[in-house]
This record gives sequence, structure tokens and C-alpha cells, in this order.
Amino acid sequence: MKLEATVDDLMDTLRADLERLAAIPSIAFPGFPAEPVREAHDLLVELLRGAGVPTVERLDLPDTSPVIYGEIPPPTPEAPTVLLYGHYDVQPPGDESLWKSPPFEPTPIDAAESGLRARGIADDKSNVIAHLGMLRAYGGRPPVGIKIVIEGQEEYGSAFDAYPPTDPERFACDAMVVADLGNLRPGTPTLTTALRGASEVVVEVRTLDEPRHSGEFGGAAPDALLVLLKALATLHDVHGDVAVEGLRREEWSGTSYTEDEFRSLAGVREGVPLIGSGSLGERLWSGPAITVIGLDAPGVEHAASAVVPYARAKLNLRFHPRQDAKEAQDRLVHHLRSLTPFGVHLTVTPGDTGPGYEAATGGPAYRAARAALKEAWGEDASFVATGGSIPLVNGLAKAAPGAEVLLFGAQDSMCNLHAPNERVLFSELRNTVLAMAAFVREYAADFSGPDAGPDAGSGAAGESGV
Repeated sequence: MKLEATVDDLMDTLRADLERLAAIPSIAFPGFPAEPVREAHDLLVELLRGAGVPTVERLDLPDTSPVIYGEIPPPTPEAPTVLLYGHYDVQPPGDESLWKSPPFEPTPIDAAESGLRARGIADDKSNVIAHLGMLRAYGGRPPVGIKIVIEGQEEYGSAFDAYPPTDPERFACDAMVVADLGNLRPGTPTLTTALRGASEVVVEVRTLDEPRHSGEFGGAAPDALLVLLKALATLHDVHGDVAVEGLRREEWSGTSYTEDEFRSLAGVREGVPLIGSGSLGERLWSGPAITVIGLDAPGVEHAASAVVPYARAKLNLRFHPRQDAKEAQDRLVHHLRSLTPFGVHLTVTPGDTGPGYEAATGGPAYRAARAALKEAWGEDASFVATGGSIPLVNGLAKAAPGAEVLLFGAQDSMCNLHAPNERVLFSELRNTVLAMAAFVREYAADFSGPDAGPDAGSGAAGESGV
């Protein structure tokens, strides 16, 4: 009760700090000004020092916005060390006419629960503020050692993704809280235990030197767009399930959305069915997905009556958290290269790929997290996965291979991250601060127990559902 009261007393100040941070358009994408990114960096350095962090450093990597690194030493030699991760950069706002209020003017939301609307306020500035709230709850002296990593170019990607394994001593820890995710729905405490991997592949077809009159040549001249469409149609079966051999798929036994929730979140129009078979968790998290994310072909508005000589598509593959990234991409590439629609060969070019991740859930950090989330929300934590990827998780895990990795935070699936009118609920922020504060207390108490040690977090996937 004392910890809960302490957090409640902090909320007004944390809200004010969140508003200050969310008002800064810290977009680390090419073509956007760099000054707001530096401004957000400097504000967080100021707030961390004010929260009692004695060591705050700046890490500069090539072509990368500065990374904030901080340390609080363990209170005793036996105490564990927890690494806290977040990022202060945000997505561009997109079409501002779709926003109910200016994206960088934090505005109270008009809803049953109180909160704020702004770009980046959920992803990921509320989570950064939650870390800050935990530190303030302990007056800058938590019962564990702390390492803080807040990067400034997560949304665009940077050299930092691969940096931690090159400097393992800096990132050494017993557990890490990656706060770049949140709850399945508001009020449902959630631990994300797996991330699908991601890969891109480009497939293209060239059949003619240039367009030819469809009346004179159509019917015999090979249409590149028809060839491409026939190839793309082989990627899924009649149910909409991925039909590429060798892509891993398993049942999902964790928590998932209801179909109504998913239809609402995805904006599926009335009367349009969902694709694929099996549970939603299986389709979204423990099975593959292939999406055509780009198509080069003549536009409808200015289309000529001509056989198309060239067409190209970009595919995004999401694959099982435990499947090797190169193997998954190779399976898709092999499938496409084996095709000769109408006798025409395809040109297939592999692109970027990133591994998935699955956390072990059997150690003291997960025990502490489950207790802490229940204390904060009043119910047992749900276990979910996500189809999104967080490349840095693998880098941090390689730098600290014995550490347990926890993924939770103040976002929720209905917060509109990366979309217009992104928002965070104060109830979720408050409970996340309380959960983080309770976690370090519980973890410090449990760390010296009989199950602690370097292999404590290396057990089976436990309740993850994968």
C-alpha cells in the first residue's frame, strides 16, 4: 500500500513530464530536422539526473541519433542488476488532417478513461516516463542495480541494433525490461514472450522490351503482370493460410484477441471475412504471414490498352519466433524461384531479414514480474506474442545471454501506435509505474533464492504459448 500511494503521489509530475516530452517532434527519419531529436535527448538526460541517476552518458554511433546510457550501482554486491530499455524517437505523424488535434500538442482524450493524445506518447514516451517513475518511487535508490538504455533512432533503425554484443560489459545484467510494448487490451496485464521474425523479398518479371497493343498482341505476348499475379497467388492456399513449404507453424496456447476485438483493431469492413484458419494467436504469432506491401504496375487511372512488359512486388514475411531467419527467407525465395508461371522465370531478390525472439519464462525475473503485474492490475498476467519485431532485443540478448528478458509497458493494443490519434491512458501509465516498482522489489527479494543463478532464466518457454 505504501508503494501504491507513492506512485499515486508521483502521477501529476509524471504527467507533466510526459506532456513536455511528447510535445517535442523527435522524428529521427531522413528529411526531418535533427534539433528536436537532440532536444528530447537533453530533456531526458535532465530528468534522469533529477531522478537520482549518478552516471548518465551519451553513446554516439555512425549515422545514429544519440543513445542515452545511465547506471545506478547495486545497493549490495549480492543484488541483481536490471537493464531498462526504451526509445525517445517517434514515427512521423502522417496525414495530419486525420488527427483530432495537432500531433505534437498533447491533448486530453475524449473518452471514458482519461489520457493524452499525441504522436509517440504511447510508443514509446510513456514507457520512458514509466522507467523514470520507478526511479522516483525509490528516490533514485532502487533495491537493484540499474542500467538505462534509451535510444533515439529505434523507429527508423540504426547501427545501435547490432552494437550491444560488441560492448557486452556495458550491457551485462541479470534481467532486462524492454518497455516498447504493452497490454493486450486496457486493464489486462500482459507479458509479451515472443516476437515473430521479419524478412523482405522482391520478385520481378520482365517479358517484353516495351508495352505492346493489347488488341494486336494480347493473348500470345506474355503479360508480366499476369505472370507476377499468378506467382503471388501460389503463396496462400484456398483458406488464406501460407502455402510455402518449410515455414514453421504451431498452435498458440496463450491469450489472444477475440475476433470482434481484432476486427475492430484491424478496421476490417463489415461482411469481409478474416483470412486463414486456426486460432488468431496461431495466425498472428506462432505461424507465418506473407503480405504484398508494394506493387509496381501501371496505375488504373492512366492505363493504356497494352500488354504490360514489367511488374514487380515487394513481400514482407513474418515467421515463427524460433525459426532461423535465413532459413525462413530461403524457403520463400526457393518457393518463388521454383515457379515458372506460363513458362516465365522470375527474378527473386532477398532483402533485409531479422530474427524473431522467444523468452524463457521460468526464472526469478518472470516470477517477480507476474507478481508485480498482478499487484498493479489486480489480476494474473496474460501471455501473448507479437507479429512486430524489435531488432535490438536480439542484440541485447546476445550481449547478456544469461539475462531474462521481460517485455511489458504502458501501451495497449488499442492505443493507435503508428496511426493517427495515438493515445495513452493514465490508468495504464500509473499501473506500469507501479508494476515496475513492484518488480524490482520482488526481484531483489527473490534473486538470492534457491532457483537463482546464471541459468535461472534458461528454462523452457513455460506459459508463453508458443
